Amino acid sequence: MPEISVIVPVYKVEKFLHRCVDSLLCQSFESYELILVDDGSPDHSGAICDLYAEKDPRIHVIHQKNGGLSAARNTGIDFVMANSNSHWLAFVDSDDWVHPDFLKRLYSVAEQTLCKISACSFYNTTGEALPEEPCSPALSVSADDYYCGNVHDHATPAACNKLYNRSLFKSLRFPIGKLHEDEFTTYIALYKAGKIGVTMDHLYAYYQNPDGITHSEWHPNRMHNLEAFEEQIQFAQKNHNSRLLAKTVEQYIYSIYEHLQKAQIIYHKELRKKLREALKMGRECGCFGGPDKHLWAYEMAYPCKPYWWLRFKIQQLLK
Repeated sequence: MPEISVIVPVYKVEKFLHRCVDSLLCQSFESYELILVDDGSPDHSGAICDLYAEKDPRIHVIHQKNGGLSAARNTGIDFVMANSNSHWLAFVDSDDWVHPDFLKRLYSVAEQTLCKISACSFYNTTGEALPEEPCSPALSVSADDYYCGNVHDHATPAACNKLYNRSLFKSLRFPIGKLHEDEFTTYIALYKAGKIGVTMDHLYAYYQNPDGITHSEWHPNRMHNLEAFEEQIQFAQKNHNSRLLAKTVEQYIYSIYEHLQKAQIIYHKELRKKLREALKMGRECGCFGGPDKHLWAYEMAYPCKPYWWLRFKIQQLLK
């Protein structure tokens, strides 16, 4: 059986699918299988998947009714758990592509560091090729240092630039129907693993798709990331992790502020309430100061401009 199962959710990507799959079929690491999950794609993506499967026995294709990215990834995970003895999982999005040594380097880093997760850097691209680089050394860092520190230039919640021991997904799945699904899930896997094997090599090409979700107009579903932050805050509090709590609360504040700038007025009351609660948490955990340091956040949380103008003037007179 293969060592690695690579899961690729497929939906409406007939323009990019060949680039993605071809990059995976050119891997220098040979002991892997490729699970293509056609998530009810209305274009020719499903047919393209079938053509690949006919030519290569390493490829398994699953067709399902459209359920979204999380549902497709979960289908792939469930397939692996039921049908494969592979030891590792990797996720690749179907409009992205990977370096020929993507699997080889991540597997090597995991073996060298004895970690249950290994991670590489990714390369933001609009179509440019991945840069050729010498192999950087493998490092072993704590989950805290990886997720909350500065040891890695792309230490993000992204699921796709990592290799996971399958035991981490024994009960872990992506949330159905949520945007920002990685932010609900990846940190749990990282803290379950405890240590992360890291290489600075850019092995994953993250395509900046102008038609993708991240470039579309603001929608209420964008606020799903606030739910993810709220779950992370609860996780940090439950595990008495002050470092994770401080990082997450700060990100939460900035994200609420960003939503308030883009959301329709009907959502402002709810968002301001969240912002006020977040600012209180920020002061309590010491990661975010009061109005003297972050006036912009307090002005957004308590929109009374004359008060803030007068407060500022009084402070200037008292100096």
